[in-house]
Amino acid sequence: MLEPGDTGAAVVALRDRLMRMGYLRATATASYDRAMEAAVQAFQLAHGLEADGRAGESTIAEVNVGPEARLKSVIVALERERWLDFDRSARHIWVNLPDFRAKIIEDGRTVFDTRVVIGKNVPDQRSPEFSDEMDHMVINPSWGVPRSIIVNEYLPLLQQNPNAVGHLQVIDGRGRVVPRGSVDFAAYSARSFPYGLRQPPSDGNALGLVKFMFPNPYNIYLHDTPSKSLFANEVRAYSHGCIRVADPFDLAHALLALQSADPEAEFQADLDTGKETRVDLVKSVPVHLVYFTAYPDAKGHIGYRRDVYGRDAKLFEALEAAGVVLAGVQG
Repeated sequence: MLEPGDTGAAVVALRDRLMRMGYLRATATASYDRAMEAAVQAFQLAHGLEADGRAGESTIAEVNVGPEARLKSVIVALERERWLDFDRSARHIWVNLPDFRAKIIEDGRTVFDTRVVIGKNVPDQRSPEFSDEMDHMVINPSWGVPRSIIVNEYLPLLQQNPNAVGHLQVIDGRGRVVPRGSVDFAAYSARSFPYGLRQPPSDGNALGLVKFMFPNPYNIYLHDTPSKSLFANEVRAYSHGCIRVADPFDLAHALLALQSADPEAEFQADLDTGKETRVDLVKSVPVHLVYFTAYPDAKGHIGYRRDVYGRDAKLFEALEAAGVVLAGVQG
């Protein structure tokens, strides 16, 4: 950890690197002064790091990423841009997975911005990339547990103890609650288990108090969460694939603002009922889940993010196979 007040060779090395990258004006100081602190903060903001002005492990790791690796990120980003064929001037929701943020963008301007949690970096839980249309939200949602979670995580627990995961209801194929005492969980395998599990609306519901729906074949959506502490982490990959939103009420207000004179009061009235309530959006909103580890800000400065799922690395391998060669590494 390097921080304000420190001196020595490591501080000088950091100073020189920040100057070469354009974050610090030319200086001969050998101490971690206020100018260096501001330069580190600027670097951290451009790389999705906690902007505390101190050069800890994650900051030093990003400082030490070389220019060839950064160029690869830019080339991959340009390739991804070729795949996107939609009108970006129209109002849309932009979820950049490696940035761990969701934004509402209108006419090229960000009018809403919030932190998100994305899927874990394990098979079958990584959040996918796709575009769809958000057409409604559900206030006080119940959570229908996905089949994969039921059979892989909860069924083994229920087989050991029928009263496990007591916050979940056992439901049959018609959505009716089944008394646990009438089910012999040990008699079923993951393939033969005929029941579903559902969590009723509550403050502790896995989906929180609101979810935002854009029907898609991946069963992915944006939603609230009771696990608020995870939003404080730099790398926020913890979900089973859906996108958890740090400021879900503000997102709901922003979406309802186009169709309500008092979106906050309207949302709160539905919330206060405690009942599951569907609210349709008068005009659907395009949603884009994308994966950019390099992208420009409003002033044209390139920011970088970590390749959390390793997708950039795979894509660059494909580009190399197609003949792309970095000028700096031609042999």
